[in-house]
Amino acid sequence: MIGLGYTLPALLSVCAVLAWEFAYLRTGLLTKPGYWISVAIVLGFQVPVDGWLTKLDAPIVLYSPEHVSGLRFPWDIPVEDFLYCFSLITAVLLLWERLRRPADGVVS
Repeated sequence: MIGLGYTLPALLSVCAVLAWEFAYLRTGLLTKPGYWISVAIVLGFQVPVDGWLTKLDAPIVLYSPEHVSGLRFPWDIPVEDFLYCFSLITAVLLLWERLRRPADGVVS
């Protein structure tokens, strides 16, 4: 069963960000190599830090089992953490991309 406390909101956050891009913003950011390089850089820092914080043998951050899926990869990192990371990083970059150019039809 999907954990309602953390898993479901994490999944919904990904859906919301993607819907925001495809239905409203239409920045094309997800097709740009620079975006995926940025995601890889973030993951390069997230994995060791999140892995250290959530390692099962000596966790600093604890997750209530009924609120998560139980899927962990790599180094005991809950997959929900990656979903939230994707949503947050993507939302910020989409907003940045949208704000750096004028809206369609607006003359500055």
